[in-house]
Amino acid sequence: MGSLLASPMTWSTALIIFLWGVVLMLAVLGFVTYAIYFERKVIGWMQYRIGPNRVGPLGLLQSVADILKLLIKEDTIPRKADRALFMFAPVLAFVPSFAVLAVIPYTQKLYFADLNVGLLYYVALSGISTLAIVLGGWASNNKYALLGGMRSAAQMISYEVPLVISVTGVVMMSGTLNLRGIVDGQSGGWFWDWNFLPQIIGFAVFIVAAVSELNRTPFDLPEAESELVAGYHVEYSGFRFAFFMLTEYVYVYAIAGLATTLFLGGWHAPAPFLDFVPGIIWFGLKFAFIVFFLFWLRATLPRIRVDQLMGLGWKVLLPLSLANVFVTAVFIELFQR
Repeated sequence: MGSLLASPMTWSTALIIFLWGVVLMLAVLGFVTYAIYFERKVIGWMQYRIGPNRVGPLGLLQSVADILKLLIKEDTIPRKADRALFMFAPVLAFVPSFAVLAVIPYTQKLYFADLNVGLLYYVALSGISTLAIVLGGWASNNKYALLGGMRSAAQMISYEVPLVISVTGVVMMSGTLNLRGIVDGQSGGWFWDWNFLPQIIGFAVFIVAAVSELNRTPFDLPEAESELVAGYHVEYSGFRFAFFMLTEYVYVYAIAGLATTLFLGGWHAPAPFLDFVPGIIWFGLKFAFIVFFLFWLRATLPRIRVDQLMGLGWKVLLPLSLANVFVTAVFIELFQR
């Protein structure tokens, strides 16, 4: 795929790139469908429940049935809503979540776009989803949706700051914003050459801030039914509501891929004698571990209060991320000159 992007653009090249995009879309939709199923089964197992088991063998078609139900439900738009913005908000939320996947490298040769500023590209596009959430809440002409949208924006902006600063140490150690270059910098052969050990503080801040960016438990206040009805998407139904939920799970895919790339060595094996296993398998195992960890958190932790949420972001994560940058700079100055 990378060689295609480097070649002159022709109609045939454009068609191949489009088809690869369709393949990625289908893969992501497949991931979302069965990530929902897997999450419900894992949470059921952890909470001594059964989970989906009726539709299809072992309940494997339950998510398919739920998606079909959303697609055929009536699409309602409030009478006094801003129709254009109301319809545009779910699309604005989804498109960046899918576009950021272009820069995630799966192996040395399997990637879609090799940008010199791939990490910056990811951060810039993922921030657009905040605008979509505010837009959806405001366009609904509903005070609860507006409050949910504004609170979601405050949360996402507050946690985006430490999220970005937490990966600055990785960039400093790697000397590049290119995601393939960052993975190559972790190719020492052993798992302690990966960034998660020297950047353990940055890794911890990244994971916590990423969970908040995803609006997942214990930071799911923007869509907390017990507080603001259903948050910013209270007026959405059918496939437009499905777009917001799809965005959340696509970002789960993106965050798991980014964490694997930045901190867990990407496609590299944890030890030299395990190099016979293909890199895509190692990437998939690390990716699956991050996804499982996100589901584990949802099954375990209670929702926190909004004051605890904002205090954690500004009083704990931001100072820790800044301290990590300072410590990394001192380490590079003393030991890597």
